Amino acid sequence: MPPLSLTTPVAAIPGVRAAEAFALRDMGLPSVAHLVQHLPHRHEFEQAEAPVLDLGAGNVISTRGEVTATRIVTRGSRPRFEAVLLDHTGRLDLVWFNQTFLKNTIHPGVRLRVQGKAKRYHAGLQLTNPKYQVIKDDHPEPARAEARLRPVYPATAELPSERIEGIIASILNEALPLINDHLPVAFLKDRDMPTLADAYRMMHAPEGEEQTRHARRRLAYDELLLLQLGVHLRREHLRRQHRAPMLRWTTAIDERIRKRLPFTLTAAQDRVIRELAPDLTKATPANRLIQGEVGSGKTVIALYAMLMAAAEGHQAALMAPTEVLAEQHFASISRLLEGSRVSIELLTGSLAPDEHRAALGRIASGKASIVIGTHALISDAVAFDSLAVAIIDEQHRFGVHQRATLRAKASEPDSVPHTVVMTATPIPRTVSLTIFGDLDVSTLDALPPGRKPIRTRLVDPATLPEVDAYARTRIEKGEQVFYVVPAVGPGVGAPEFEQFSEARASASGTPDSEVPIANVAATLRRLTEGALAGLRVEPVHAQMRRADRDRAMSRFRAGEVHAIVATTVIEVGVDVPNATLMVIEQAERFGLAQLHQLRGRVGRGTKGGVCVLVADTTSPTAEKRLKSVAGTTDGFALAEVDFELRGPGNIFSSRQSGLPPFRVAELPRDTELLLLARRDAQSWVARSPDLADPGETLLRSRLMKTYGKSLGLGDVA
Repeated sequence: MPPLSLTTPVAAIPGVRAAEAFALRDMGLPSVAHLVQHLPHRHEFEQAEAPVLDLGAGNVISTRGEVTATRIVTRGSRPRFEAVLLDHTGRLDLVWFNQTFLKNTIHPGVRLRVQGKAKRYHAGLQLTNPKYQVIKDDHPEPARAEARLRPVYPATAELPSERIEGIIASILNEALPLINDHLPVAFLKDRDMPTLADAYRMMHAPEGEEQTRHARRRLAYDELLLLQLGVHLRREHLRRQHRAPMLRWTTAIDERIRKRLPFTLTAAQDRVIRELAPDLTKATPANRLIQGEVGSGKTVIALYAMLMAAAEGHQAALMAPTEVLAEQHFASISRLLEGSRVSIELLTGSLAPDEHRAALGRIASGKASIVIGTHALISDAVAFDSLAVAIIDEQHRFGVHQRATLRAKASEPDSVPHTVVMTATPIPRTVSLTIFGDLDVSTLDALPPGRKPIRTRLVDPATLPEVDAYARTRIEKGEQVFYVVPAVGPGVGAPEFEQFSEARASASGTPDSEVPIANVAATLRRLTEGALAGLRVEPVHAQMRRADRDRAMSRFRAGEVHAIVATTVIEVGVDVPNATLMVIEQAERFGLAQLHQLRGRVGRGTKGGVCVLVADTTSPTAEKRLKSVAGTTDGFALAEVDFELRGPGNIFSSRQSGLPPFRVAELPRDTELLLLARRDAQSWVARSPDLADPGETLLRSRLMKTYGKSLGLGDVA
């Protein structure tokens, strides 16, 4: 047989049956290297084999003795086989579910060696579905098991953890010496970290809990370091290889821009402008994230940057995720610039062909100073004359490649526009250091003067008639109301709510498919035939024709419609100062960040706002999420709560970031390790901006394999 290598297929490992090899490949473990990287998701302490009297509950235990009684119990949904095991010190109860056939093997007088997790049962201990071995008189006594920390692996019904443990144990000693480390020994010693081979050994065959902690720290650090290296390499490459137009920022330009604004900037807006504007005066491309609460004035910052470009004869583009938001930006900025020499262009997919061609011509010729649009801005047909500033609004709605495509719209080779991305969804600190680690971050942490805080109330579904009656009183005072529901019609839901359906179903005791989902059609009927009868109530949802939806929203903005019943299509880009009440039905079906965004649609005028969360809070997770929303309007605090509840799974999804998820590192648990990796990556890239040293070949290779595509590192390393 040829010697084992890291590329040896699992089917060639001695002792692995064909069915097991198939199951391993189906789990994504086709080779020896993949087996080594298949880490335990926890470790269990397994006591040394001992007499029954010395065993403890909660541990994996081993013992041996004689079976003194057995029986089959058929009551309940699962029949079970029970046995009593005695040794010279006491009694141990054994139970196997759905294995009544064991009566043919295990009966009084048989000696057994058993192993399993012990739990308290009456005055003694019980093992459920234990592993067992019949001890025959004509065979040698099996060796007594020693105490150890046992790895428990992600497994399947076809291939349980114990078998995976056995297969990995059979190849580990041969495989570990074949693993080359991509980090220098001295570097690891300075950080008190083991080599990669030692880390894998301590994860698969630990001698104690201290070893598993030591190994996990190294493997988590590896993941964080590779990401930070990729982010900082990309940042350094952008700064060294590309140039952006150098814009002027003078007192005269600042005064001209401010005169266009019908209000005084907040202290937070002034601070962010002082952070951003100097970036735009440099040839090094700006790459800045502006995050701020709903209504904190991010659009004004974007306009300021775009006017700096227009003042120098360059162009600026603002890309929004929806036509509604793009049209709103176009309308509001047009009002602010009315009478100026700055020309503004709107480019969306719904423009008529003649209008679209004309708009493309004005953009290409440079006649359009500011271009506002949707994904249409990154189509191949769009060419700019001199793009100096690119603004991306609600950046989490765009993938990394879409953002890069807009940045590539500059007209000169090796030239890129200054890039500003904006979000009203506050980003947890640890996340801002990872997937946005190549961005400078500015935070708008104050609302405009006169803006009153939104009051949030959490109520039971039984109070919905009272909520509807309250909505009528607000409308009779001349105000307007939003109702938000999870679905368009019966059975017509939205995928974004699926992540919360399991918690809701388990809380109610009813399968989620049987829980009636609040929908636009039913809510509209309830309101127009009940509390809001005689008032103008209209639907708004994504399945409507865009023209119909836009007309409904225009009438609502004009005060011609009293109430809107909508799905999350209104989550962003809706600004109706007279809307003071939002009712969110079945709020437990929405994400925490979604609820905060929706709540921000009201209270945008001087009257303040109220958000009513109508929810079933029998699920502990749903209750914590909803009480968090009701308890604070601080979006940054809510972002941290959301991250704590949901973990990084959704935040690091390929849809939002394009990045593969971590396998070992856990945020925010590993924040200190992340900060160490960030400092190390900054120092490393500063001294080796291309990772071109011969000793860095393996590190560069592993970095490219992990993040080359998602971070666009093909032209970097």
